[in-house]
Amino acid sequence: MEEKEFIDVKHPEIEHPSIKDPAILTVIIFLAVIGAIIGVQLITSLGISANTSIVGAVFAMILSRIPLQQLVKFKSIHSQNLVQTSISAATFGAASSLILPIGIPYVLGMTQLIIPLFIGVIMAMFVDALLLYKFFDTKVFPAKEAWPPGIATAEAIKAGDEGGKRAKYLLTGIGVGIIGSILKIPMSAFGVAFIGNIWALSMFGLGLLASSYSPSIIGVNLDDYYIPHGFMIGAGIVALFQVLFIIFNKNKKVKNEEKAYAKNTREIGQGFGYGFIAYVIVSIIMAIIGGLYTNMSLFMIIGFALFAAAAAFAHELIVGIAAMHAGWFPAFAVALITLIIGILIGFPTEALAMLAGFSACTGVAFADMGYDLKTGFILRGNGEDPAFEKEGRKHQLLVAMVGFSVAAIIVLLTFNHYFSQGLIPPINHVYAAAIQLGVSNSIALHLIIWAIPGAILQLIGGSGKQLGILFSTGLLLINPLAGWAVLVGIIIRIIVLKKAPQHEQNMTIMAAGVIAGDAIYSFLNSIIKVGK
Repeated sequence: MEEKEFIDVKHPEIEHPSIKDPAILTVIIFLAVIGAIIGVQLITSLGISANTSIVGAVFAMILSRIPLQQLVKFKSIHSQNLVQTSISAATFGAASSLILPIGIPYVLGMTQLIIPLFIGVIMAMFVDALLLYKFFDTKVFPAKEAWPPGIATAEAIKAGDEGGKRAKYLLTGIGVGIIGSILKIPMSAFGVAFIGNIWALSMFGLGLLASSYSPSIIGVNLDDYYIPHGFMIGAGIVALFQVLFIIFNKNKKVKNEEKAYAKNTREIGQGFGYGFIAYVIVSIIMAIIGGLYTNMSLFMIIGFALFAAAAAFAHELIVGIAAMHAGWFPAFAVALITLIIGILIGFPTEALAMLAGFSACTGVAFADMGYDLKTGFILRGNGEDPAFEKEGRKHQLLVAMVGFSVAAIIVLLTFNHYFSQGLIPPINHVYAAAIQLGVSNSIALHLIIWAIPGAILQLIGGSGKQLGILFSTGLLLINPLAGWAVLVGIIIRIIVLKKAPQHEQNMTIMAAGVIAGDAIYSFLNSIIKVGK
């Protein structure tokens, strides 16, 4: 019996597809396996994680054109959305959330910590995704914000469904994205400039340029003085307090603003509370099964669990904000900051290995889930039918959980094979070196000093513009071409909006195509490199 709340507002005769359908579940599991294998292969051989959402959507479109009764259902844009959600979750989950963290104790020669850490990061990955599901479409993480890769995937699916001018603009953008990528231009950064918050993206671009050109212009490498790390610590602390202010602010104006979102501040508060407790429990479980209690006092274990949980939340917040506005996020760099602070606190080596892996895991599934839910939000009509939006979002969460589960199985079955051949994510050697060499008190001083301007910048921009977080993100990601691409894109966007505002939607569709083109080229190019 059909229930109205589950009906697609654009196609009233269709209920939202579900993984209860054997054909959909089969395709979802199959693509999740492929995505997980691709993710593990790329992160261990090239040190990157590919965005496979577009690949999943295109695969579903191809299936829908095969003249078999069981495959007709893939003509539904919502079925295609479930497929892309699954492969995306499996790819990012297997690469950044699972095999990368467990490579850290392997590099350090602490193989006895691999399985305890693996159990911990699996749980953390699921908590990560559940929290984004809880926070999505709140004042902290609004559904109507950019989430650029999510827009790109949605526009690709809509173009395949509707054709016409939308398809023309999208394909033009894809062509531009591929050509630019062949020329080594970071086209995803260029495309993002037409979609995200102009203030936030301007700071992102300036941060990229500052970190890239400071050695040649002022003769100072910012990393030598831990300036980017200090900036992010200051901005991150202020961002956390800004979120807490949103939760506890009882102002009537704020209460009225909440009506624009699907969830209120009470639900944000619940998410923070439950999430923190979950991370503390995961941290304690890791500490116990990892045997950390043998060389740590009870007081130190409790301190470790509380710090790891707080770091996970801060990491999640920073990565989520950067992903929401820019589509880029400094997950590995922020994890390094957490590790440096852990070293300064004085945690033993085994605890630091666990902390580094746990920190590296959190945030990635959070960001990926945000992209996928943004895609679904657009395809379901931008929230015009709240009941259908809620139902679709629930199905996406279930599909993502399937993708994450498949990723966990694939990593468990393959990590020994990769590690034994020396195929380990390159960033793991950076974490291991930091743990082995330690940090001095002068580094702590640098972090404190540079946290001050980072905090001030975040305060100036407020929670809406996120200037401090985005500038710090740029500082941590050294990529001059990306900086120029963002700023040139912003200039073009401003000119278009001033001279021809009626073309804003077409510009957005083309920008989504540019991001999709960059993702397609990067994916195919990575596969070719691995195959050589």
